[in-house]
Amino acid sequence: MTDKDAETLFASLRWAETGGKPVCPHCGCPTCYEARRPSGALRFRCKACRKDFSLTSGTLFAFHKLPLQTYLAAVAIFSNEVKGKSALALSRDLDVQYKTAFVLAHKLREAMATEMKGMRVGGDGEVVEVDGAYFGGYIKPANHKENRRDRRLVRNQNGKRQVVVVMRERGGRTLPAVFKSEGAALGFIASRVGKGTLIQADEASSWNDLQGRFAMERIDHGHLYSTQTGTYTNGAEEFFSRMRRAEIGHHHHIAGVYLTRYAQEAAWREDYRRGSNGALVRSMVGLALGTPPSVDFCGYWQRSAKSAKSAVL
Repeated sequence: MTDKDAETLFASLRWAETGGKPVCPHCGCPTCYEARRPSGALRFRCKACRKDFSLTSGTLFAFHKLPLQTYLAAVAIFSNEVKGKSALALSRDLDVQYKTAFVLAHKLREAMATEMKGMRVGGDGEVVEVDGAYFGGYIKPANHKENRRDRRLVRNQNGKRQVVVVMRERGGRTLPAVFKSEGAALGFIASRVGKGTLIQADEASSWNDLQGRFAMERIDHGHLYSTQTGTYTNGAEEFFSRMRRAEIGHHHHIAGVYLTRYAQEAAWREDYRRGSNGALVRSMVGLALGTPPSVDFCGYWQRSAKSAKSAVL
């Protein structure tokens, strides 16, 4: 793809309402004209406020230093994976530093997460499966058997173990969240599941209090995984199966502070896994261009370096 082709594609995705014609991100004026830099970098100038802006100004790709083709390639590679893409593999595919690939991958996860902001699942006559799975906090067992500890006991844990709770509407969307325990998720579930929803969950006592707010059906996995009447949590289990495979097979380790982002990525991939690669790429680029600059990952490594320097001083 040439520079012109990449610019045209970015413009058509960002300003789809105007047919690719630029709209000022500062004042919203649709009357803008091209004002390229002597270096050839594309810029636009607003006729109303006279401010300059680029194709990525005010978006997740703002302040970019790589060519637009690299970002399109990153989105295509990232979208094409079924369970996830490690930052190391992405850095090799794009021929960029690991730090660059790490931040870029997290920005794309942030774009995916915008679809889930304020999202509700279920409603009258709908079925929502609720389940939880624990991630992180692994402690390598001691070599000698007599030195090993029962890690199921709280006193023998390191406090890093967290649970991903998922609400999956049958035939609909997937909504995950991260908590310290399943019981801590009840308020979030009540606020995100619509009234009149039938909730199906396993026999864990953590979900007992939901019975006072919703109609519920429970299934004991110690005896069976599904009933003839259609009670099961297989959809939620599928989500956790793919997320667990992404953790083990691609990332190998997920830091606790980023667990929510990885869960949201897994949910987005789960919901759109039947879509074509082209549709996924356009959707992800559209989400990235509709998302403001990242608060968490703009200057991520620079802030880390400053923090380390101040700690030394």
